[in-house]
Amino acid sequence: MQTEVLCLGESMALFVPGEPGPVEQVRTWIRTVGGAESNVACNLALLGLRAQWVSAVGDDAFGRAVVADVAAKGVDVSTVQVDPLRPTGLYVKESSAGGSPVRYYRRGSAASGMGPKLMAKLQLDGVRVVHVSGINAGLSDSCLELMRALVAAPRVTHRLSFDLNWRPKLWADRDPSVLREIANAADIVFAGDDEAELVWGVTSPAEIRKLLPEPATLVIKHGERGATLVEDGVELFQPALRVDVVEPVGAGDAFAAGFLNATLAGESPVRRLRSGHLQAAVALRTHDDVGTPLPAEVVASLLDADAATWAATHLTDQGVRRQ
Repeated sequence: MQTEVLCLGESMALFVPGEPGPVEQVRTWIRTVGGAESNVACNLALLGLRAQWVSAVGDDAFGRAVVADVAAKGVDVSTVQVDPLRPTGLYVKESSAGGSPVRYYRRGSAASGMGPKLMAKLQLDGVRVVHVSGINAGLSDSCLELMRALVAAPRVTHRLSFDLNWRPKLWADRDPSVLREIANAADIVFAGDDEAELVWGVTSPAEIRKLLPEPATLVIKHGERGATLVEDGVELFQPALRVDVVEPVGAGDAFAAGFLNATLAGESPVRRLRSGHLQAAVALRTHDDVGTPLPAEVVASLLDADAATWAATHLTDQGVRRQ
């Protein structure tokens, strides 16, 4: 069947502590999978869209595990390349509710070898959204050229979605000014206000819009406060759902997936933002990067809830509660 959303970017083997205690004393680790673009693809597939993930992995056990795990979520992985020379990247997450420090081991990875030649293998006709992030541009010179080729590709049926996804370690010896160039060429842009301040020196939705005048849709995320949609000359803020956080990694990708899913369904601005918040909430409730969507009846009741009901809703260990 025709792909609706194509997500392109690196995914890696992810290790999280398998026992409590100081990380340096942990001897048991749980292997899972993580990567911004595959997270978006997995969330979209779980929400019922036909999602494809495009990337490269090494010809190794970790690469096979990454592809198998993403495919198990219902994502099309048929165009993932296997590099016989470069390894699959990996990273370690020190998981906690207050923040999860991440250590990457991805230099020289298979995905960093992707380049503009990959464009010839992409079937974009009929695709409705192509989703990428700033991570790709920071992996290597060839990945940056691939991003520029994606930006330049004719958008016959699709919109280009770009998530800033600032990773400072990737840009230690690279010029991050290209991120503004890529973002301004996209149709839909996601950025945290904290990221925008670090990369561009601006934080407010109005300042970011002035910096990025071209995208039709800007979504500025304000962490646990909520998110602002800037579209058609209008700013709309929608508070986030209250959540008892297990750990935060993956929530931004889940938000993007929820927002894109609602956007493709033609939903109203409020419903699009709330769809993002609802999907982010389930990611916040798991140690994994991708959580199981809330029951359809719960989602339906909250998408059209009045402001007071939305504000009183709280996602806890016991499920959805209203206080």
